[in-house]
Amino acid sequence: MATITAEHDFLSARDRFMNAFSEARIDNDIEIVKTCAADVAGSDSERKLAVDQAFRDYIKDLVTNNGSYPDYISVINLSISSVTEGLCSPTTPFLLLSDVFDAVTIKDSNEVFKFVEEKVGTWKSNEFYTAGKNYLLRMCNDLLRRLSKSQDTVFCGRIQLFLARFFPLDEKSGLNLMSQFHLDNVTIFNTDAKEGSLRIEPKDESMDMEEGETSVRTPVDYTLYRKFWAIQDVFRNPTHCYFKDKWRNFSRNTRAVLEAFTSLKLDDIAASKKHASTQTREDKHTFFAKFLTSEKLFDLQLSDPTFRRYILVQFLILFQYLTQTVKFKQPHFQLTDDMTIFIKDTTEKVYNLLKETPPNAEEFCKTIQHCLSREEHWNAWKNEGCPSYVRENPSVDPSPQKAAGARKRSLGEDMESDDPSRKKIDMGNHELTRLWNISGDNMEACKSQDRVFQPSMEEFFEEAMEEANPAAQIEDQYKLVHNSNYAWRALRLMARRSPYFFQTMTNTGPPIKTIPAYLELMITKLAKEIPQPAAAAEELKTEEENVDNDELLKGGEEVLEKVAILETEQLDPIVPKLGDNWKTLATELGFTDEEIAGIEDEQSEIKEQGRAMLIKWKDREGDQATKETLSKALQESGLKDIVESVLEATDENDGL
Repeated sequence: MATITAEHDFLSARDRFMNAFSEARIDNDIEIVKTCAADVAGSDSERKLAVDQAFRDYIKDLVTNNGSYPDYISVINLSISSVTEGLCSPTTPFLLLSDVFDAVTIKDSNEVFKFVEEKVGTWKSNEFYTAGKNYLLRMCNDLLRRLSKSQDTVFCGRIQLFLARFFPLDEKSGLNLMSQFHLDNVTIFNTDAKEGSLRIEPKDESMDMEEGETSVRTPVDYTLYRKFWAIQDVFRNPTHCYFKDKWRNFSRNTRAVLEAFTSLKLDDIAASKKHASTQTREDKHTFFAKFLTSEKLFDLQLSDPTFRRYILVQFLILFQYLTQTVKFKQPHFQLTDDMTIFIKDTTEKVYNLLKETPPNAEEFCKTIQHCLSREEHWNAWKNEGCPSYVRENPSVDPSPQKAAGARKRSLGEDMESDDPSRKKIDMGNHELTRLWNISGDNMEACKSQDRVFQPSMEEFFEEAMEEANPAAQIEDQYKLVHNSNYAWRALRLMARRSPYFFQTMTNTGPPIKTIPAYLELMITKLAKEIPQPAAAAEELKTEEENVDNDELLKGGEEVLEKVAILETEQLDPIVPKLGDNWKTLATELGFTDEEIAGIEDEQSEIKEQGRAMLIKWKDREGDQATKETLSKALQESGLKDIVESVLEATDENDGL
């Protein structure tokens, strides 16, 4: 006879589980829930869905009927036991907690969160961590948004500490990977341009000064007040220090504040009196989430040792950020020498003031130094990409152990040994070992002809010389000389062959501003020196083809090319076309600003100024005052039309 399986009734199953919870939660008796689950028809997944919904409906009824903290905790404990027994989903306890926090007051949330803190070990177990970490994070963030940072400071801190305990150190969601600042934390203060003193004078002017106060004191006025609180904007966003105007204001304000602290020194007697009076008013320490910036409190704040420590430690934190290497700093955020000296001197002053600020000045100062030194390790860890702190167990080496009495041979003995069995040298790394043992004699292997990778000048520049030929009609942007990788290799090859390639350009002619322009010039010269096929030689033939320049490749004596030298008469057609552009051309030809100003003083008309500049250039350059040099300078100056209309026309007439 076939077995008839009863259909699963979700609503009925949910109601039965809710009745079971009422009895089981009192003593956290999971057996009652297991018995109920065994009696409910359906598959395991269907029963789990019913249990999950029953828990949420049950907790909703408790909240609606004004249940108490113990009621909530008993149900959540029962859900944890149900997860362990496989009766419900691992996410159920976290959903219940979220429902409770969403429905109860902040006061009740404080009590429920104590339970969350106590169960941190449970949440970190394998059964709950993966399923519940996102729920817990979202729940804590929702709580933080509800809480007041000024009135619920302790509760906010407990939540942050819980998250730090729950998540591993390398959890990316809990790290400030980009080194961002809390820019919304703006300190508001009175910026009105008021004048006058803010010092609170004693009613009896004949009263003696308290021990520890100095006779010469920095005036506590509105100017000092505005400088003091303006520093908080730099503490909020340290990148302001990398801008000249803001750094100037910050350094000026810092000096004023530290001078005020120095003149208003505190001693142990005054601090102990204040500490004793504070203890009579309250028994616990007070936390301040925001500064009080009223002018009426400013004089009292300067005399408060706790407040003074707040400000001085802020200085130390800022200076540590500025002097450390931070991965996500902008490349242009660099300290100047003056900034570095100021930071060093100011840091020393801050530590001296901390050592003079009671109570327990020396101990407090050492504690701050220790905290900042630990912060350097955290910063280095973040710069390395926050690698995991979990270390894998070292793998066991299956190779047999060496005999206890055997002496380990040194690397030098292995290298000098003639024993073929000892020729393979272990370099401690698989790839290094492979490279080292490719050849039996590495020194001889390095001298092999197969290791010569430097190409000849003809081979390397062959394609570039073909591109330099005008007949090839290749646009400049597509030439090899504009490829940065090719240009770098070309410069290295020329430097190895001869220093003359660079001496020529530094000793004669105007300076060449770009590497492609320099390479084009050198390739043109090489094309004349390197033997070419008959057809190519005819194309590259110029009026300098007679030049004997063999020393170019040998690095010998300096040889000047026999080129067409400009005559004074050939400069006359150029002068009218220059106009105001003669100054730009003068700069390309190597004239200084002083020399250009001198030409302007000597000649009043623009045309005569241009003529005088060209004549001075020709007289100064002598044999180097060639058409080629002047043409290049005109092209660099954006005067290509003069080259085409004057110099090239002159060449055609000379040819005729």
